Amino acid sequence: MSMDSNFDPSSFGSNWDAKAFFKNDRGFVADKLSEDVKEKLTMLGAYARGSIIKMTTNAGSGHPGGSMSSLEMYLLLYSLAKLRPDEPRWEDRDRIIISHGHTSPGAYSALGYNGFFNVKDAEREFRLAGSPFEGHVERSVPGIEWDSGNLGQGLSAACGKAVAAKALGKSFHTFVIMGDGEQQKGQIAEARRFAAKTKLNSVTALIDYNKLQISGDISDVMPQQIAAGWRSDGWNVVEVDGHDLDALYAALKTSYAAQGTDAAPTVIIATTIMGKGYPAIENDHNYHGAALKPEQAREAFVALGLTADGYDDLDKLAETRKAGTSVTLPAFPTVEPKVKQGEPRTYPVDEKVDNRSAWGNALVDIGKVNNIDKADGLACVVYDCDLAVSVKTGGFAKEFPDNFIQYGIAEHSTCTSAGATSSEGVLTFWSDFGVFGVSETYNQSRLNDINHANLKIACTHCGLDVGEDGKTHQCIDYFALSRSVFGWRLFTPADPNQTDRIVRHISSTYGNALIVMGRSKMNPISAPDGSALFGTDYKFQAGRTDLIRDGRGVTVFCAGNVAAEGVAAYEALHAEGIDVRLISSAHWADFHEADLERIAEFGKIVTVEDHNVNTGIGVSLSSELFAMGLSAEIIKLGVREYGPSGKATDVYKLMGIDSGAIVSAVKTLLTQDSTPSKNAMASA
Repeated sequence: MSMDSNFDPSSFGSNWDAKAFFKNDRGFVADKLSEDVKEKLTMLGAYARGSIIKMTTNAGSGHPGGSMSSLEMYLLLYSLAKLRPDEPRWEDRDRIIISHGHTSPGAYSALGYNGFFNVKDAEREFRLAGSPFEGHVERSVPGIEWDSGNLGQGLSAACGKAVAAKALGKSFHTFVIMGDGEQQKGQIAEARRFAAKTKLNSVTALIDYNKLQISGDISDVMPQQIAAGWRSDGWNVVEVDGHDLDALYAALKTSYAAQGTDAAPTVIIATTIMGKGYPAIENDHNYHGAALKPEQAREAFVALGLTADGYDDLDKLAETRKAGTSVTLPAFPTVEPKVKQGEPRTYPVDEKVDNRSAWGNALVDIGKVNNIDKADGLACVVYDCDLAVSVKTGGFAKEFPDNFIQYGIAEHSTCTSAGATSSEGVLTFWSDFGVFGVSETYNQSRLNDINHANLKIACTHCGLDVGEDGKTHQCIDYFALSRSVFGWRLFTPADPNQTDRIVRHISSTYGNALIVMGRSKMNPISAPDGSALFGTDYKFQAGRTDLIRDGRGVTVFCAGNVAAEGVAAYEALHAEGIDVRLISSAHWADFHEADLERIAEFGKIVTVEDHNVNTGIGVSLSSELFAMGLSAEIIKLGVREYGPSGKATDVYKLMGIDSGAIVSAVKTLLTQDSTPSKNAMASA
């Protein structure tokens, strides 16, 4: 193919401007592609393939094969979807999610040639440390909506964006491009069933069906009937030649126009050729994840018709790359909903209530005070995985049925979808059992963290307090997992009153948050005067601990969800004339220095937690005390092995984290006449 010597798409100069050229065609308004538009897209395809090769060859790594096979899809979407290159975060834009994020060179090329940024920057700095043009698509690049690369999550994110559009009263369309190999992932099946059930025809899925993955032909790696699978789940399946611009456009236009009707959502299965454009690597799975050598790249430029003087600038790119990154791009803005907390509830100390009921009641209160069912109210949704009765979100579902999202038993997709919904400025909750909402969905929560989501997860039935459900349902790693991702905050309320206030706090505070609750009912904790300790006058302060009872000699430091055991131990010790200091932590953050000094004042500490003792609050406290130069003898009470099935009170006793175990630990420390030296930590 011979390129027009006056055609320089990367310059956007006087001879051609992509932003102006495609402006009137955005939104798939034309019945079909005009010859002029098709000619420009074809020429862009050649240049973009050259840029893909430049990026990966210059970096010495990357995924050119799939980037080249997906390119026509990228070009059509970034050229003709409802987008504004000069205003990439325009709130009414269509959303484009890239699930097979390793094809970032294809996306960056299509975006660059459409004027979202200078494509030459991506050619020079692809995969360069500190550059926004990373190896997998990142939201730091204008036009990219969702950081991805963990295959199988893109469709879930697209569903979450569509749920957000409905909650916000907006009509944007969401496209998701996926690879064929990732169709082996179970999470995709979860998402497509949800989309079909809810008729999310504001979502269009596209699959790059090049039939190859890293290890070879997809039929050898893991045979599957891709079209049949989508069709059986209720999707409209369209199969096209993925390099035929007319056929692709027709499918996209039809799917786009179906939004708001009763039509099923559409998946476009686009048959493509890996490495399309350079015959020497076409249909060769080795170039799924291997860059071309410079001599191969130069041959490819000739095959693509890119022989104009100055195009072959590989040596210059390599030289300028040595100087490091020089590109800065605007940060992806976060959308923070303004939430009213409402008036807190106070549960009387003589009434047994479980924390999960307090969570459910607070949720209804927040919905009402923020008018979430009114046109001018707050956009807010609650996701559920078939557990509303147990996790106490049934009251919300009854009060606000249009804001209740039933996803079925599909935790992986739910977690990703809920995170994507929250990223659009919708107050988003998800409630589940801890072993599903925390332990099972770590990777999804990690991706939500990377994407700066604002998801609120409330997990019930956590720890040994899951009781009769036994080992398989004991979420005893919630702190370790949530602390392993940087943006999640963990809360373990001590009783229903503190639960109520924490729910209101996280609702009105930006960022991902996890509330951990047990299953059992309890009497709210009382103050020494008999009133509710966390009642009317209590103000929750994130990052601070709570003094439940004061005393001397030993500090009993409880993770909030076992504070009731601490109170029972205090009362038993008090009856023997021993008054210890009892402190509870409901927010497992880096502890305040004043709180650490108060905890370590006597040099003797018992920590108590319904969590793996090897990775929990006792270990964290020891580390922080050491960092401050404080010393203490510490006995750590926590879960040391999977517990049996039985009533929570019995399991606590068998596992050594009940009030009796606390009393014994306190007495052990009091009988030890030792004064640890500075920084000498003794633990048992």
